[in-house]
Amino acid sequence: MARPLAIIQMGDPPAIIREETGEQSQWFVQALALSRGEYRVIHPDRQEPLPAIDTICGAIISGSWAMVTDRLAWSEETAQWIRRAHALNLPLLGVCYGHLLISHALGGLVADNPLGSEHGLQLIQIAENSTAPLLTTFPGRFAAWLSHRQTVLRPPDGASVMAFSARDACQILRYSDTAYSVQFHPEFTWDIMAACLKQRGEELEMAEMPGEPVWPQELLRRFYYLWCKDNAPRLCQS
Repeated sequence: MARPLAIIQMGDPPAIIREETGEQSQWFVQALALSRGEYRVIHPDRQEPLPAIDTICGAIISGSWAMVTDRLAWSEETAQWIRRAHALNLPLLGVCYGHLLISHALGGLVADNPLGSEHGLQLIQIAENSTAPLLTTFPGRFAAWLSHRQTVLRPPDGASVMAFSARDACQILRYSDTAYSVQFHPEFTWDIMAACLKQRGEELEMAEMPGEPVWPQELLRRFYYLWCKDNAPRLCQS
Protein backbone atom coordinates (compact mmCIF):
# COMPACT_ATOMS: atom_id res chain seq x y z
CA MET A 1 0.00 0.00 0.00
CA ALA A 2 1.26 3.46 -0.89
CA ARG A 3 2.35 5.56 2.04
CA PRO A 4 0.42 8.79 2.68
CA LEU A 5 1.80 12.31 2.59
CA ALA A 6 2.02 13.82 6.07
CA ILE A 7 0.58 17.33 6.30
CA ILE A 8 1.84 18.70 9.60
CA GLN A 9 -0.46 21.57 10.52
CA MET A 10 1.31 23.99 12.83
CA GLY A 11 -1.60 25.30 14.87
CA ASP A 12 -5.06 26.52 13.90
CA PRO A 13 -5.92 29.70 11.98
CA PRO A 14 -8.04 32.43 13.58
CA ALA A 15 -11.73 31.48 13.69
CA ILE A 16 -12.75 34.07 11.09
CA ILE A 17 -10.31 32.61 8.55
CA ARG A 18 -11.28 29.01 9.31
CA GLU A 19 -14.96 29.88 8.85
CA GLU A 20 -14.35 31.54 5.47
CA THR A 21 -11.69 29.34 3.87
CA GLY A 22 -10.95 26.33 6.08
CA GLU A 23 -7.54 25.64 7.59
CA GLN A 24 -3.98 25.01 6.46
CA SER A 25 -4.19 21.27 5.86
CA GLN A 26 -7.33 21.70 3.74
CA TRP A 27 -5.57 24.28 1.56
CA PHE A 28 -2.79 21.80 0.73
CA VAL A 29 -5.26 18.99 0.08
CA GLN A 30 -7.17 21.23 -2.33
CA ALA A 31 -4.04 22.55 -4.07
CA LEU A 32 -2.75 19.01 -4.66
CA ALA A 33 -6.21 17.49 -5.33
CA LEU A 34 -5.46 14.72 -2.85
CA SER A 35 -7.90 11.89 -2.26
CA ARG A 36 -8.74 10.36 1.10
CA GLY A 37 -5.98 7.89 1.93
CA GLU A 38 -3.30 9.87 0.07
CA TYR A 39 -2.59 12.11 3.03
CA ARG A 40 -2.58 12.21 6.79
CA VAL A 41 -3.00 15.40 8.86
CA ILE A 42 -1.09 15.77 12.13
CA HIS A 43 -1.66 18.56 14.68
CA PRO A 44 1.42 18.79 16.95
CA ASP A 45 -0.17 21.63 18.94
CA ARG A 46 -2.90 19.20 20.01
CA GLN A 47 -0.26 16.74 21.25
CA GLU A 48 -0.93 14.41 18.33
CA PRO A 49 2.14 12.18 17.84
CA LEU A 50 4.28 12.87 14.81
CA PRO A 51 4.42 9.93 12.38
CA ALA A 52 7.09 7.27 12.22
CA ILE A 53 9.33 8.16 9.29
CA ASP A 54 8.86 4.81 7.54
CA THR A 55 5.06 5.13 7.49
CA ILE A 56 4.84 8.21 5.23
CA CYS A 57 6.10 9.14 1.75
CA GLY A 58 7.04 12.72 2.65
CA ALA A 59 5.95 15.66 4.78
CA ILE A 60 4.73 19.21 4.33
CA ILE A 61 5.15 21.48 7.36
CA SER A 62 2.53 24.21 7.13
CA GLY A 63 2.36 27.88 7.93
CA SER A 64 1.19 29.11 11.32
CA TRP A 65 0.01 32.10 13.31
CA ALA A 66 2.66 31.27 15.92
CA MET A 67 6.27 32.50 15.79
CA VAL A 68 9.24 30.15 15.56
CA THR A 69 11.19 32.38 17.93
CA ASP A 70 8.60 31.75 20.67
CA ARG A 71 10.06 28.23 20.93
CA LEU A 72 6.71 26.68 21.82
CA ALA A 73 7.09 23.15 23.17
CA TRP A 74 5.10 21.50 20.36
CA SER A 75 7.04 23.46 17.75
CA GLU A 76 10.40 22.48 19.23
CA GLU A 77 9.28 18.83 19.32
CA THR A 78 8.41 19.14 15.64
CA ALA A 79 11.88 20.61 15.02
CA GLN A 80 13.42 17.51 16.63
CA TRP A 81 11.27 15.32 14.39
CA ILE A 82 12.41 17.34 11.34
CA ARG A 83 16.05 16.65 12.22
CA ARG A 84 15.36 12.91 12.39
CA ALA A 85 13.33 12.95 9.17
CA HIS A 86 16.02 14.91 7.32
CA ALA A 87 18.74 12.55 8.54
CA LEU A 88 16.72 9.64 7.16
CA ASN A 89 16.26 11.33 3.75
CA LEU A 90 12.50 11.83 4.00
CA PRO A 91 11.22 14.31 1.38
CA LEU A 92 10.36 17.53 3.22
CA LEU A 93 8.73 20.80 2.20
CA GLY A 94 8.39 23.64 4.70
CA VAL A 95 6.00 26.51 3.93
CA CYS A 96 6.26 29.92 5.66
CA TYR A 97 6.37 28.89 9.34
CA GLY A 98 7.48 25.46 8.14
CA HIS A 99 10.24 27.14 6.11
CA LEU A 100 11.48 28.94 9.20
CA LEU A 101 11.14 25.85 11.38
CA ILE A 102 13.17 23.60 9.08
CA SER A 103 15.92 26.22 8.96
CA HIS A 104 15.83 26.57 12.75
CA ALA A 105 15.83 22.79 13.21
CA LEU A 106 18.89 22.36 10.99
CA GLY A 107 20.93 25.15 12.59
CA GLY A 108 19.88 28.33 10.78
CA LEU A 109 19.04 31.66 12.41
CA VAL A 110 15.42 32.88 12.43
CA ALA A 111 14.30 36.32 13.64
CA ASP A 112 11.99 39.21 12.80
CA ASN A 113 12.75 40.53 9.32
CA PRO A 114 14.70 43.80 9.70
CA LEU A 115 13.27 44.93 6.34
CA GLY A 116 9.70 44.49 7.54
CA SER A 117 6.88 42.09 6.75
CA GLU A 118 5.67 40.95 3.32
CA HIS A 119 1.97 40.56 2.55
CA GLY A 120 -0.04 40.09 -0.61
CA LEU A 121 1.15 39.20 -4.10
CA GLN A 122 4.90 39.80 -4.44
CA LEU A 123 7.64 38.95 -6.92
CA ILE A 124 10.06 36.09 -6.30
CA GLN A 125 13.43 36.13 -8.10
CA ILE A 126 15.23 32.88 -8.89
CA ALA A 127 18.88 33.08 -7.81
CA GLU A 128 21.61 32.74 -10.44
CA ASN A 129 22.92 29.21 -10.97
CA SER A 130 19.90 27.71 -9.20
CA THR A 131 19.48 24.27 -10.73
CA ALA A 132 17.07 21.79 -9.19
CA PRO A 133 14.26 19.59 -10.55
CA LEU A 134 11.84 21.60 -8.43
CA LEU A 135 12.61 24.75 -10.45
CA THR A 136 13.31 23.40 -13.94
CA THR A 137 11.59 25.55 -16.61
CA PHE A 138 10.60 28.18 -14.03
CA PRO A 139 10.80 31.81 -15.24
CA GLY A 140 13.47 34.05 -13.76
CA ARG A 141 10.85 35.66 -11.57
CA PHE A 142 7.28 34.83 -10.67
CA ALA A 143 4.50 36.10 -8.43
CA ALA A 144 3.56 34.43 -5.15
CA TRP A 145 1.35 35.04 -2.14
CA LEU A 146 3.25 36.12 0.97
CA SER A 147 2.23 36.71 4.57
CA HIS A 148 5.10 36.74 7.07
CA ARG A 149 6.95 38.82 9.64
CA GLN A 150 9.91 36.60 10.44
CA THR A 151 12.70 35.45 8.15
CA VAL A 152 15.74 33.21 7.83
CA LEU A 153 18.62 35.57 8.59
CA ARG A 154 21.23 32.83 8.20
CA PRO A 155 20.52 29.53 6.43
CA PRO A 156 21.81 26.28 7.93
CA ASP A 157 25.26 25.11 6.87
CA GLY A 158 25.02 23.32 3.55
CA ALA A 159 21.69 24.89 2.54
CA SER A 160 21.47 26.68 -0.81
CA VAL A 161 19.46 29.85 -1.46
CA MET A 162 17.41 29.22 -4.59
CA ALA A 163 15.28 32.40 -4.68
CA PHE A 164 14.79 35.76 -2.97
CA SER A 165 12.49 38.79 -2.95
CA ALA A 166 12.89 42.53 -2.40
CA ARG A 167 12.58 42.15 1.37
CA ASP A 168 13.69 38.58 1.97
CA ALA A 169 16.97 36.98 0.95
CA CYS A 170 15.78 33.40 1.53
CA GLN A 171 12.52 32.75 -0.33
CA ILE A 172 13.47 29.20 -1.35
CA LEU A 173 16.04 27.06 0.45
CA ARG A 174 17.36 23.68 -0.63
CA TYR A 175 18.72 21.39 2.10
CA SER A 176 19.16 18.21 0.04
CA ASP A 177 17.95 16.70 -3.22
CA THR A 178 14.50 16.12 -1.69
CA ALA A 179 14.24 18.67 1.14
CA TYR A 180 13.20 22.26 0.45
CA SER A 181 11.40 25.13 2.11
CA VAL A 182 9.68 28.26 0.81
CA GLN A 183 8.81 31.51 2.55
CA PHE A 184 5.84 32.15 0.25
CA HIS A 185 2.54 30.25 0.22
CA PRO A 186 2.13 27.90 -2.78
CA GLU A 187 -1.14 26.62 -1.29
CA PHE A 188 -2.78 30.06 -1.10
CA THR A 189 -5.49 31.36 -3.40
CA TRP A 190 -6.81 34.89 -3.78
CA ASP A 191 -9.62 34.09 -1.33
CA ILE A 192 -7.27 32.71 1.33
CA MET A 193 -4.93 35.69 1.06
CA ALA A 194 -7.82 38.14 1.22
CA ALA A 195 -9.22 36.41 4.33
CA CYS A 196 -5.82 36.56 6.04
CA LEU A 197 -5.44 40.27 5.32
CA LYS A 198 -9.03 40.98 6.32
CA GLN A 199 -8.33 39.38 9.69
CA ARG A 200 -5.30 41.67 10.05
CA GLY A 201 -7.28 44.74 8.96
CA GLU A 202 -5.02 45.28 5.92
CA GLU A 203 -5.60 45.88 2.23
CA LEU A 204 -4.47 43.45 -0.45
CA GLU A 205 -1.04 44.54 -1.69
CA MET A 206 -0.35 43.55 -5.28
CA ALA A 207 2.82 43.03 -7.26
CA GLU A 208 3.17 44.02 -10.90
CA MET A 209 1.52 40.79 -12.05
CA PRO A 210 -2.26 40.59 -11.57
CA GLY A 211 -4.30 37.44 -11.19
CA GLU A 212 -3.80 34.10 -9.48
CA PRO A 213 -0.12 33.03 -9.48
CA VAL A 214 0.53 29.66 -11.13
CA TRP A 215 4.21 28.85 -10.51
CA PRO A 216 4.00 28.44 -6.72
CA GLN A 217 1.38 25.68 -7.08
CA GLU A 218 3.54 24.12 -9.79
CA LEU A 219 6.38 23.94 -7.25
CA LEU A 220 4.06 22.30 -4.73
CA ARG A 221 2.88 19.73 -7.27
CA ARG A 222 6.43 18.95 -8.35
CA PHE A 223 7.48 18.26 -4.78
CA TYR A 224 4.62 15.81 -4.39
CA TYR A 225 4.84 14.07 -7.76
CA LEU A 226 8.64 13.93 -7.98
CA TRP A 227 9.32 12.50 -4.54
CA CYS A 228 6.13 11.47 -2.77
CA LYS A 229 3.33 10.20 -5.02
CA ASP A 230 3.81 6.45 -5.65
CA ASN A 231 7.48 6.87 -4.71
CA ALA A 232 8.15 5.54 -1.22
CA PRO A 233 11.34 7.36 -0.23
CA ARG A 234 14.57 5.43 -0.01
CA LEU A 235 15.36 6.01 3.64
CA CYS A 236 18.75 5.82 5.27
CA GLN A 237 19.19 3.37 8.10
CA SER A 238 18.90 4.84 11.59
